[in-house]
Amino acid sequence: MLGIDFIALISLSIIVFLSVKNSLLQNAELCVCLCRTHVKIVHYLFVLSCPLADLNPALIPLSLYIHMPWCVRKCPYCDFNSHAVPDGKLSLDLEQEYLKALVGDFKTQLNFAQGRTIHSVFIGGGTPSLISAKAYQWLFAELKALLPFEQDCEITLEANPGTVEHDPFAGYLEAGINRLSIGVQSFNTEHLKKLGRIHSDNDAVSAIENAKEAGFERVNVDLMHGLPEQTLEQALFDLKLAVESGATHISWYQLTIEPNTVFFRTQPILPVDDVLEDIQEQGEAYLKANGFINYEVSAWRKEKPSAHNLNYWQFGDYLAIGAGAHGKVTQPDGVYRFQKTRLPKDYLAKVPAENLQFKRLEHDDMPFEFMMNALRLNDGVDASLYAERTGTDLSEIAELLASLQYRKLMVDDPSRIACTEKGHIFLNSVLEEFL
Repeated sequence: MLGIDFIALISLSIIVFLSVKNSLLQNAELCVCLCRTHVKIVHYLFVLSCPLADLNPALIPLSLYIHMPWCVRKCPYCDFNSHAVPDGKLSLDLEQEYLKALVGDFKTQLNFAQGRTIHSVFIGGGTPSLISAKAYQWLFAELKALLPFEQDCEITLEANPGTVEHDPFAGYLEAGINRLSIGVQSFNTEHLKKLGRIHSDNDAVSAIENAKEAGFERVNVDLMHGLPEQTLEQALFDLKLAVESGATHISWYQLTIEPNTVFFRTQPILPVDDVLEDIQEQGEAYLKANGFINYEVSAWRKEKPSAHNLNYWQFGDYLAIGAGAHGKVTQPDGVYRFQKTRLPKDYLAKVPAENLQFKRLEHDDMPFEFMMNALRLNDGVDASLYAERTGTDLSEIAELLASLQYRKLMVDDPSRIACTEKGHIFLNSVLEEFL
């Protein structure tokens, strides 16, 4: 039912329109212009006032993100919510206190499930491998008792290569973790030093090999390129070592200087644009030649894609527990985002932690919110997902889509929402048009 304020606006608009129509205006062109403007105003007001259509959360996969906020040392390029461990080591007491807080946090989000089970789990940080394998075994048992995990649920753990930072990989596999994401960033000793990493190139190679030997069939390697003073040859060598060491999935992305980081303040010397372009072009060619498929802007796979990340990019739902964690959940009346307090001490001071900034996405936000995820996928998404996951009709942005298709920035296919190769090159510009 429309609100009184909206009805009043419509009524006023109609009165103005009729007054203009019945006036003695002689300029026909002006009359037409005013009529068209009136229609647009009424439509705009109607769209703004309309609630989202009823949504069915049962159709949308539900993942879980767990944030472990501590690391041994903060890296100068890092803008994630990470904090150096107190006294240089994560104590058993602090580990247990935090795990109990995670369970309490999870309990506050059970009503968001709407009958769903957990589709995938991603444990990020910080350095999640600072937490013991035994602790994860306890945590998963507690969470599953509250909300079941899907059979063959993908559970990813971010791990750093330094052997002193984690239990043997076999322990994590036994605990139920079935996918590792190893934060290598580079295999070059000098670059590792500049990035503030505490592992060596040998540590990185050994970590990948040890993960495979422990029984992990799925091992992602995080690599950055465009590092301070990095050459083309050095960047390609990093890729070569990742491939030859046994990575089954590679997240390969260019270093960006983010605000509130040491690099932002010091402004290291980065490769010039021509070198960056050569790195991108030749790096992509190398990965393709070695059987890797580029299915997302920075994601390359030899095996199946990351189920968890796919759910993000397809505008799926995810619960969020842990300091600084962000969540997105669909309810019958709309799509909501929320976050948790960032500082570990604040998170632990109030258990369970509140869902902060719990905010419903507005009707006008939906095109950008959906597209900034879906268009990262090289193949895009099925067009039906737009209405299913936003509660809005794709016809509302039909004119914009047609314009992007005409300019060869999006594929001209009514069954699929995707960028063309050209569109991916200018992805940021494409996304800006949905704002």
